[in-house]
Amino acid sequence: MVFLKVAPMKGVLRFEKKGKLSPRFVGPFEILKRIGPVAYHLALPPSLSAVHDVFHVSKLSPRFVDRMHVVDFEPLRISENLSYEEQPVEILAREVKKLRSREISLVKVLWRNHGVEEATWEREEDMRAQYPKLFED
Repeated sequence: MVFLKVAPMKGVLRFEKKGKLSPRFVGPFEILKRIGPVAYHLALPPSLSAVHDVFHVSKLSPRFVDRMHVVDFEPLRISENLSYEEQPVEILAREVKKLRSREISLVKVLWRNHGVEEATWEREEDMRAQYPKLFED
C-alpha cells in the first residue's frame, strides 16, 4: 500500500481545494504490479478514473501505519437531510469559568469517531439536558 503524491498536479487532482489547503497525498492505494524499474501500476478508485494508473516512484510514498493515530471506525446513522448527530462517549475534564456576575460549568467531551485531541468544551447544563446518561455515575 502506498500514498500518491498529488500536490504539484493541477486540474483533475486538486480535490476542490486551492494552494496550501490542497492535500499533498491521497490514498492508500494497492500496488497491482511493478512496471519496469521505477514505475508502478496502482489500483485507483472510480473517482480517479480520468487519471492514468501508472506512476513513477517519485510520486509514491510508502504507507506506514502508526496505531496511535488510528481511530476505530463505526458506521454513522445519516438522516434524510444528509446530516448526522455526534454522540458523546465520555467526559474527560470539568472546569468552571468565572464571569463578572456568574459561573459557567464546562465539561470536556470526547466524541465518538474522534480522537482525544478533538475533544470539545461544552456547557454542562446543555450536555445534561441532551445526554443525561452521560452523567449517570
